[in-house]
Amino acid sequence: MIDTTPERQALADRLEAAGAVRTPAWRKAVEAVPRELFLNPGVFLPAHDGLWRPVTAVGTDPAEWVKIAYSNESLVTQLDNRLTTDQAPGPVRGIPTSSSTAPQLVLEMIEEMEVEEGHQVLEIGTGTGYSTALMCHRLGEDNVTTIEVDAGVAARADAALEHAGFSTWTVTGDGLLGLPRRAPYDRVIATCGVRRIPYTWVQQTRPGGVILATVGSLLSGTGLAKVTVREDGTAEGRFVAHTNFMQARSQAVTPIAGDLSSRVAYPKTERRAVVTPTALDQPMQAFLAQLAAPAAQVLRARAGDGSARFYVFDPDRESFAELVHDNGGWLLRQGGPVSLWDDVERALLEWDGIGRPGITEIQLRVTERSHTYWIDGSPHLHWEHPLC
Repeated sequence: MIDTTPERQALADRLEAAGAVRTPAWRKAVEAVPRELFLNPGVFLPAHDGLWRPVTAVGTDPAEWVKIAYSNESLVTQLDNRLTTDQAPGPVRGIPTSSSTAPQLVLEMIEEMEVEEGHQVLEIGTGTGYSTALMCHRLGEDNVTTIEVDAGVAARADAALEHAGFSTWTVTGDGLLGLPRRAPYDRVIATCGVRRIPYTWVQQTRPGGVILATVGSLLSGTGLAKVTVREDGTAEGRFVAHTNFMQARSQAVTPIAGDLSSRVAYPKTERRAVVTPTALDQPMQAFLAQLAAPAAQVLRARAGDGSARFYVFDPDRESFAELVHDNGGWLLRQGGPVSLWDDVERALLEWDGIGRPGITEIQLRVTERSHTYWIDGSPHLHWEHPLC
């Protein structure tokens, strides 16, 4: 077994230089916890033609394995909710469903929690267990509770934590409703994405405690929310950065599939789009779009003639927008009771008109009944999303 002390120190140096590590206690945690222990049995690296190449800890040159482990990259550890590298004979297709998050993002989030000695922390989404180990090193394993929906992932995390010298154990469960009753927690941190912060998280956080979670429905436009729980049972704060995590499985949306053309066969209106759909390639614009149309799904396609097509569907309200690219720009057709693209355009034009503020200007209030988002000074950039 290779001694990775120099690699851990080098990683800590890089993270400190990048501003991700700001306090000595978290630097010591990075230096102490071997990331390679939390990558067994291996990782999937992107290969050609959309394939994933399995790289296992056993059977890979030790120097190469250490280089992979201490890269500042998110490393996929599972595909399609089941497949691990020891089960893949060669490059495979699949959708990533578990990973070891890039150390820089892990430490940025952990630092953002602003923990103090004695704090009780609940982590939603154990994953590989690397972030769990960092928190156990910093706070003590008795002060960290971690929960993971996938029993296989939890078992591998527990084995890695034990190998690293920690006796904390992962609670297997939903993480959104059935939280372990060790409350009140001082901090709740989610290492998975959610469309809404479940009110159960607020209920199990003490007044003055902080919840940190990646929120959003469009993967290209999610943000890290930091809210503080109040005495009245609400939580309020703002978004502190753009982040991206795999969606919590119980909040993941089933993608719309099948013949898209049949779903947009009967538009009510047709006009030229004022805002082009490619604007949603930018994180801030995508974030605002999902606030304006919170239940919408966005899909891209090409017609038989090669023209680009962009679809927005809201199955709950049986509404759609179809944008077709031509030489003159984008032709917009909309159908159903809600003009989805009108709502998106209205938000983006208003945002543009007030100087394009960043995501840190978006505030959030969570109550038992709703999420409310707003930007100060702009009454039109205000949305209330009921919690269903």
